[in-house]
Amino acid sequence: MTAVIDGKQVAASVIAKVKNAGEALLAETGIRPGIAVVIVGNDPASHAYVSSKAKMANECGFLSVKHELPQDTAQDELAALVDELNGDPLVHGILIQLPLPAHLNSDAIVQAILPEKDVDGLHFANAGKVVTGNLDGGLISCTPAGAMVFVRDVHGEDLSGLHALVIGRSNLFGKPMSALLLAANATVTTAHKSTRDVPSLCRLADIVVVAAGHPDLLRADWVKPGATVIDVGINRVSAPERGEGKFKLVGDVAFEEVAQVAGVITPVPGGVGPMTIAMLMANTVIAAYRKAGRRPPKF
Repeated sequence: MTAVIDGKQVAASVIAKVKNAGEALLAETGIRPGIAVVIVGNDPASHAYVSSKAKMANECGFLSVKHELPQDTAQDELAALVDELNGDPLVHGILIQLPLPAHLNSDAIVQAILPEKDVDGLHFANAGKVVTGNLDGGLISCTPAGAMVFVRDVHGEDLSGLHALVIGRSNLFGKPMSALLLAANATVTTAHKSTRDVPSLCRLADIVVVAAGHPDLLRADWVKPGATVIDVGINRVSAPERGEGKFKLVGDVAFEEVAQVAGVITPVPGGVGPMTIAMLMANTVIAAYRKAGRRPPKF
Protein backbone atom coordinates (compact mmCIF):
# COMPACT_ATOMS: atom_id res chain seq x y z
CA MET A 1 0.00 0.00 0.00
CA THR A 2 1.35 3.40 -0.99
CA ALA A 3 2.47 5.65 1.87
CA VAL A 4 1.49 9.32 1.49
CA ILE A 5 3.93 11.62 3.28
CA ASP A 6 2.29 14.21 5.52
CA GLY A 7 4.51 17.25 4.95
CA LYS A 8 2.82 19.23 7.72
CA GLN A 9 3.58 16.51 10.25
CA VAL A 10 7.22 16.18 9.20
CA ALA A 11 7.62 19.97 9.20
CA ALA A 12 6.16 20.11 12.71
CA SER A 13 8.78 17.62 13.90
CA VAL A 14 11.53 19.80 12.39
CA ILE A 15 10.09 22.90 14.09
CA ALA A 16 10.02 21.05 17.42
CA LYS A 17 13.76 20.31 17.03
CA VAL A 18 14.37 23.95 16.08
CA LYS A 19 12.59 25.19 19.22
CA ASN A 20 14.53 22.82 21.46
CA ALA A 21 17.84 23.79 19.86
CA GLY A 22 17.08 27.51 20.14
CA GLU A 23 16.09 27.20 23.78
CA ALA A 24 19.24 25.24 24.56
CA LEU A 25 21.46 27.83 22.86
CA LEU A 26 19.77 30.66 24.76
CA ALA A 27 20.11 28.83 28.08
CA GLU A 28 23.77 27.93 27.54
CA THR A 29 25.08 31.10 25.90
CA GLY A 30 22.46 33.83 26.27
CA ILE A 31 22.23 33.99 22.47
CA ARG A 32 18.77 34.02 20.88
CA PRO A 33 18.63 33.06 17.18
CA GLY A 34 17.74 36.13 15.15
CA ILE A 35 16.33 36.49 11.65
CA ALA A 36 15.70 39.62 9.59
CA VAL A 37 13.23 39.53 6.71
CA VAL A 38 13.30 42.23 4.05
CA ILE A 39 10.38 42.86 1.69
CA VAL A 40 10.20 45.51 -1.01
CA GLY A 41 6.90 46.65 -2.52
CA ASN A 42 3.26 45.74 -2.03
CA ASP A 43 2.83 42.34 -3.67
CA PRO A 44 0.08 40.59 -1.64
CA ALA A 45 1.52 37.08 -2.13
CA SER A 46 4.96 38.19 -0.97
CA HIS A 47 3.50 39.86 2.11
CA ALA A 48 1.54 36.70 2.91
CA TYR A 49 4.74 34.62 2.67
CA VAL A 50 6.64 37.07 4.86
CA SER A 51 3.88 37.06 7.47
CA SER A 52 3.93 33.26 7.65
CA LYS A 53 7.72 33.24 8.03
CA ALA A 54 7.63 35.91 10.74
CA LYS A 55 4.88 34.03 12.57
CA MET A 56 6.92 30.82 12.52
CA ALA A 57 10.07 32.65 13.69
CA ASN A 58 8.15 34.05 16.64
CA GLU A 59 6.74 30.61 17.40
CA CYS A 60 10.30 29.26 17.46
CA GLY A 61 11.31 31.91 19.99
CA PHE A 62 13.58 33.80 17.59
CA LEU A 63 14.35 37.48 17.54
CA SER A 64 12.38 38.36 14.40
CA VAL A 65 12.78 41.68 12.58
CA LYS A 66 10.84 42.71 9.48
CA HIS A 67 11.91 45.53 7.17
CA GLU A 68 9.18 46.72 4.78
CA LEU A 69 10.50 49.00 2.05
CA PRO A 70 8.51 50.97 -0.55
CA GLN A 71 8.16 49.82 -4.17
CA ASP A 72 10.49 52.57 -5.44
CA THR A 73 13.40 51.66 -3.12
CA ALA A 74 16.70 52.20 -4.93
CA GLN A 75 19.37 49.55 -5.36
CA ASP A 76 21.86 51.40 -3.16
CA GLU A 77 19.27 51.82 -0.39
CA LEU A 78 18.53 48.09 -0.32
CA ALA A 79 22.23 47.26 -0.48
CA ALA A 80 22.87 49.60 2.46
CA LEU A 81 20.23 47.79 4.54
CA VAL A 82 21.80 44.42 3.72
CA ASP A 83 25.19 45.78 4.76
CA GLU A 84 23.69 47.00 8.04
CA LEU A 85 22.14 43.61 8.75
CA ASN A 86 25.41 41.87 7.86
CA GLY A 87 27.04 43.83 10.68
CA ASP A 88 24.27 43.32 13.25
CA PRO A 89 25.43 40.73 15.82
CA LEU A 90 21.84 39.98 16.86
CA VAL A 91 20.89 38.89 13.33
CA HIS A 92 22.03 35.39 12.34
CA GLY A 93 19.89 35.01 9.24
CA ILE A 94 18.92 37.46 6.49
CA LEU A 95 16.07 36.70 4.11
CA ILE A 96 15.28 38.86 1.10
CA GLN A 97 11.75 38.10 -0.05
CA LEU A 98 11.81 37.38 -3.79
CA PRO A 99 10.87 38.41 -6.37
CA LEU A 100 12.05 41.98 -5.94
CA PRO A 101 10.57 44.78 -8.07
CA ALA A 102 11.85 44.66 -11.65
CA HIS A 103 14.10 47.73 -11.34
CA LEU A 104 16.23 46.02 -8.68
CA ASN A 105 19.11 43.62 -9.34
CA SER A 106 18.10 40.63 -7.23
CA ASP A 107 21.29 38.64 -7.82
CA ALA A 108 23.50 41.48 -6.60
CA ILE A 109 21.43 41.84 -3.42
CA VAL A 110 21.43 38.10 -2.67
CA GLN A 111 25.18 37.85 -3.22
CA ALA A 112 25.72 40.85 -0.89
CA ILE A 113 24.43 38.82 2.08
CA LEU A 114 27.22 37.26 4.12
CA PRO A 115 27.24 33.51 3.30
CA GLU A 116 27.02 32.63 6.99
CA LYS A 117 23.77 34.65 7.24
CA ASP A 118 22.31 33.45 3.93
CA VAL A 119 19.55 31.27 5.40
CA ASP A 120 17.92 30.89 1.98
CA GLY A 121 21.09 29.10 0.83
CA LEU A 122 21.32 31.11 -2.41
CA HIS A 123 24.78 32.66 -2.09
CA PHE A 124 27.34 31.28 -4.54
CA ALA A 125 29.52 30.21 -1.61
CA ASN A 126 26.73 28.11 -0.11
CA ALA A 127 25.68 26.70 -3.49
CA GLY A 128 29.31 25.76 -4.15
CA LYS A 129 29.62 23.94 -0.85
CA VAL A 130 26.54 21.88 -1.66
CA VAL A 131 27.90 20.94 -5.09
CA THR A 132 31.26 19.94 -3.61
CA GLY A 133 29.62 17.90 -0.87
CA ASN A 134 30.65 20.20 2.01
CA LEU A 135 27.20 20.00 3.59
CA ASP A 136 28.41 20.80 7.10
CA GLY A 137 30.18 23.99 6.01
CA GLY A 138 27.41 26.02 4.40
CA LEU A 139 23.68 26.62 4.46
CA ILE A 140 21.54 24.47 2.17
CA SER A 141 18.72 25.89 0.05
CA CYS A 142 15.52 25.29 2.00
CA THR A 143 13.27 23.41 -0.44
CA PRO A 144 15.82 20.78 -1.53
CA ALA A 145 16.90 20.44 2.11
CA GLY A 146 13.27 19.74 3.02
CA ALA A 147 12.88 17.21 0.22
CA MET A 148 15.99 15.41 1.47
CA VAL A 149 14.41 15.06 4.91
CA PHE A 150 11.66 13.01 3.22
CA VAL A 151 14.19 10.92 1.30
CA ARG A 152 16.21 10.18 4.44
CA ASP A 153 13.07 9.30 6.40
CA VAL A 154 12.24 6.67 3.77
CA HIS A 155 15.66 5.37 2.74
CA GLY A 156 18.06 6.34 5.51
CA GLU A 157 21.21 8.45 5.37
CA ASP A 158 23.09 6.27 2.85
CA LEU A 159 21.52 5.94 -0.59
CA SER A 160 24.21 3.61 -1.95
CA GLY A 161 22.84 1.37 -4.69
CA LEU A 162 19.77 3.54 -5.33
CA HIS A 163 19.15 5.36 -8.59
CA ALA A 164 17.62 8.84 -8.24
CA LEU A 165 16.14 10.93 -11.03
CA VAL A 166 15.63 14.68 -10.65
CA ILE A 167 13.38 16.25 -13.30
CA GLY A 168 14.35 19.91 -13.48
CA ARG A 169 17.71 21.69 -13.41
CA SER A 170 16.95 25.09 -11.87
CA ASN A 171 19.54 26.78 -9.69
CA LEU A 172 16.93 27.12 -6.95
CA PHE A 173 16.00 23.45 -6.74
CA GLY A 174 17.03 20.96 -9.42
CA LYS A 175 20.79 21.42 -9.28
CA PRO A 176 21.12 21.49 -5.45
CA MET A 177 18.71 18.54 -5.16
CA SER A 178 20.86 16.47 -7.50
CA ALA A 179 23.95 17.45 -5.52
CA LEU A 180 22.36 16.46 -2.20
CA LEU A 181 21.32 13.07 -3.54
CA LEU A 182 24.80 12.51 -4.95
CA ALA A 183 26.36 13.46 -1.59
CA ALA A 184 24.20 10.73 -0.02
CA ASN A 185 25.75 8.18 -2.44
CA ALA A 186 22.81 7.83 -4.81
CA THR A 187 23.43 7.35 -8.51
CA VAL A 188 21.84 10.51 -9.90
CA THR A 189 20.41 11.47 -13.27
CA THR A 190 19.21 15.02 -13.92
CA ALA A 191 16.59 15.36 -16.65
CA HIS A 192 15.34 18.57 -18.25
CA LYS A 193 13.41 19.79 -21.28
CA SER A 194 16.17 18.69 -23.67
CA THR A 195 16.45 15.17 -22.22
CA ARG A 196 15.34 12.37 -24.54
CA ASP A 197 12.94 9.68 -23.38
CA VAL A 198 12.41 10.82 -19.79
CA PRO A 199 9.83 8.05 -19.15
CA SER A 200 12.48 5.38 -19.71
CA LEU A 201 14.80 7.08 -17.24
CA CYS A 202 11.97 7.26 -14.70
CA ARG A 203 11.33 3.54 -14.92
CA LEU A 204 14.89 2.90 -13.72
CA ALA A 205 14.66 5.23 -10.72
CA ASP A 206 14.11 4.21 -7.11
CA ILE A 207 13.65 7.89 -6.20
CA VAL A 208 12.00 10.43 -8.52
CA VAL A 209 11.98 14.13 -7.63
CA VAL A 210 9.92 16.31 -9.96
CA ALA A 211 10.33 20.09 -10.18
CA ALA A 212 9.42 20.92 -13.76
CA GLY A 213 6.49 23.33 -13.35
CA HIS A 214 4.27 21.19 -15.59
CA PRO A 215 0.92 19.96 -14.18
CA ASP A 216 0.50 16.16 -14.15
CA LEU A 217 3.75 15.61 -16.05
CA LEU A 218 4.66 12.38 -14.27
CA ARG A 219 2.28 9.55 -15.18
CA ALA A 220 1.80 6.12 -13.62
CA ASP A 221 3.37 4.24 -16.53
CA TRP A 222 6.59 6.24 -16.04
CA VAL A 223 7.10 5.04 -12.46
CA LYS A 224 8.98 1.98 -11.24
CA PRO A 225 6.70 0.00 -8.90
CA GLY A 226 7.49 0.84 -5.29
CA ALA A 227 9.51 3.98 -6.12
CA THR A 228 9.61 7.05 -3.89
CA VAL A 229 8.08 10.06 -5.68
CA ILE A 230 8.70 13.60 -4.38
CA ASP A 231 6.55 16.26 -6.07
CA VAL A 232 7.93 19.79 -5.82
CA GLY A 233 5.66 21.32 -8.46
CA ILE A 234 3.05 23.93 -7.55
CA ASN A 235 0.71 24.73 -10.43
CA ARG A 236 -2.52 26.76 -10.37
CA VAL A 237 -5.02 25.17 -12.74
CA SER A 238 -8.65 25.75 -13.56
CA ALA A 239 -11.14 23.83 -11.39
CA PRO A 240 -14.61 24.23 -12.99
CA GLU A 241 -15.94 21.48 -10.71
CA ARG A 242 -15.52 23.96 -7.85
CA GLY A 243 -17.48 26.65 -9.65
CA GLU A 244 -17.02 29.16 -12.42
CA GLY A 245 -13.63 30.86 -12.36
CA LYS A 246 -12.30 28.64 -9.56
CA PHE A 247 -8.77 27.26 -9.40
CA LYS A 248 -6.86 24.60 -7.48
CA LEU A 249 -3.22 23.76 -6.78
CA VAL A 250 -1.74 20.62 -8.30
CA GLY A 251 1.78 19.27 -8.55
CA ASP A 252 3.88 17.95 -11.40
CA VAL A 253 2.72 14.40 -10.60
CA ALA A 254 -0.61 12.90 -11.67
CA PHE A 255 -1.17 12.04 -8.03
CA GLU A 256 -4.17 9.70 -8.13
CA GLU A 257 -2.74 7.40 -10.76
CA VAL A 258 0.90 7.50 -9.63
CA ALA A 259 -0.19 6.71 -6.07
CA GLN A 260 -1.36 3.33 -7.39
CA VAL A 261 2.22 2.45 -8.40
CA ALA A 262 4.63 4.33 -6.12
CA GLY A 263 5.70 3.02 -2.73
CA VAL A 264 5.89 6.50 -1.20
CA ILE A 265 4.52 9.77 -2.58
CA THR A 266 4.12 13.38 -1.52
CA PRO A 267 0.87 15.28 -2.15
CA VAL A 268 0.37 18.83 -3.42
CA PRO A 269 -0.50 20.79 -1.41
CA GLY A 270 0.68 19.47 1.94
CA GLY A 271 3.91 17.77 0.90
CA VAL A 272 7.17 19.61 0.27
CA GLY A 273 5.62 23.07 0.73
CA PRO A 274 5.47 23.12 4.55
CA MET A 275 9.10 21.97 4.70
CA THR A 276 10.47 25.12 3.08
CA ILE A 277 9.65 27.41 6.03
CA ALA A 278 10.66 24.67 8.50
CA MET A 279 14.11 24.40 6.91
CA LEU A 280 14.44 28.19 6.87
CA MET A 281 14.01 28.11 10.65
CA ALA A 282 16.49 25.22 10.86
CA ASN A 283 19.07 27.21 8.87
CA THR A 284 18.65 30.15 11.24
CA VAL A 285 19.39 27.95 14.26
CA ILE A 286 22.37 26.41 12.47
CA ALA A 287 23.73 29.90 11.70
CA ALA A 288 23.27 31.00 15.33
CA TYR A 289 25.07 27.93 16.66
CA ARG A 290 28.01 28.50 14.32
CA LYS A 291 28.23 32.16 15.31
CA ALA A 292 28.36 31.04 18.95
CA GLY A 293 31.16 28.60 18.17
CA ARG A 294 28.92 25.60 18.90
CA ARG A 295 28.36 22.48 16.82
CA PRO A 296 24.96 22.97 15.17
CA PRO A 297 22.20 20.36 15.33
CA LYS A 298 21.35 18.26 12.27
CA PHE A 299 17.88 18.32 10.74
